Amino acid sequence: MPHEMTRQSPPGPLPPRFGAGVTNGPGAAEGTSPEAPAGAPGGTAAPAPASLVAADGAARTGPAPIPPAQPFHHLDTLWLQVAGTLCNLACTHCFVTCGPHEDRHAMMTLADVRARFDEARALGVNEVYLTGGEPFLNPELEAIVEHLLPHVPVTILTNGTLFTRARIAWLVQCTARERHSLELRVSLDGLDAAAHDAFRGPGAWLRTLDGLRALVAAGLLPIVTVTQPEHMEARAFAARCTAVLRAEGIVQPRLKLLPMFRLGREAVRRGGEPAPASLADLPPGSFDAHRLQCGSCRAVTSRGVYVCPLLVDEPGGRMADTLAASLRPYPLAHSACATCWATGMSCANHG
Repeated sequence: MPHEMTRQSPPGPLPPRFGAGVTNGPGAAEGTSPEAPAGAPGGTAAPAPASLVAADGAARTGPAPIPPAQPFHHLDTLWLQVAGTLCNLACTHCFVTCGPHEDRHAMMTLADVRARFDEARALGVNEVYLTGGEPFLNPELEAIVEHLLPHVPVTILTNGTLFTRARIAWLVQCTARERHSLELRVSLDGLDAAAHDAFRGPGAWLRTLDGLRALVAAGLLPIVTVTQPEHMEARAFAARCTAVLRAEGIVQPRLKLLPMFRLGREAVRRGGEPAPASLADLPPGSFDAHRLQCGSCRAVTSRGVYVCPLLVDEPGGRMADTLAASLRPYPLAHSACATCWATGMSCANHG
């Protein structure tokens, strides 16, 4: 039975949590996709690089070591890419390379979502995340949320630039009438306009802060997802974020810190920088099968089922056509897997 979650955190201080979580204060058998990982019937693994960077930073060549495989435990979390790759912004670091004219992944319709959620409910799913692209560009988003929310907690991930008065009023109504939580995750990529707009375009900072302030004024408590610079320690950075948000009128900030993943446009922006060390270099016996989110989540787009929301555009990320056919181990061969492992990161609100 799905677990209960509160709609919004109550007023007052909450215990601090720093790092990769939310912080408060300072079917029938089917053919497997040819993109599926090795070990699946008919599947092939993502090609292994001929040259790797070992954990000690030294380059080496020769046969690539075998990365650990993440076992699948249960379906706790479902990610639905309801906006496809359509977005009103074209951020320079977008790991899915979304934008106003990007259509590699199409929007999901209400009918699509209903069918996928029926699959997920049969597998015991506990929560759903709606992403893209920009979910508020989907004309059926309200109907999608209203279909899901009576059954499970729902989180919408957004850039925060499209909050109209009518939309905020609808969000308030949803949080008031449903027993499950409706969370809003709003992204920031810097602690001032110059830093944020360098990634997201001129004026994005002001539009996002206006959206955050409007949500707070309506009594909502959005989670602000902030990109964490690699050189900054999490606790110190969280304290800086909290101070900036309070100064901007977000009186009770809720933070989630995310590392920068070298995927999509971010990989292009970084050019030839070496990727994180391969997980194939983990010392024997050190792999924790419960550390990563991909043991209990799957992501769905118009193009199929993927291991996680980070890898919907990566070779080998697609696992199957149905959720039931995707519930198997996944080889952790991508640099994003190493980033998640090193940082303890989860794309979910918690963990």
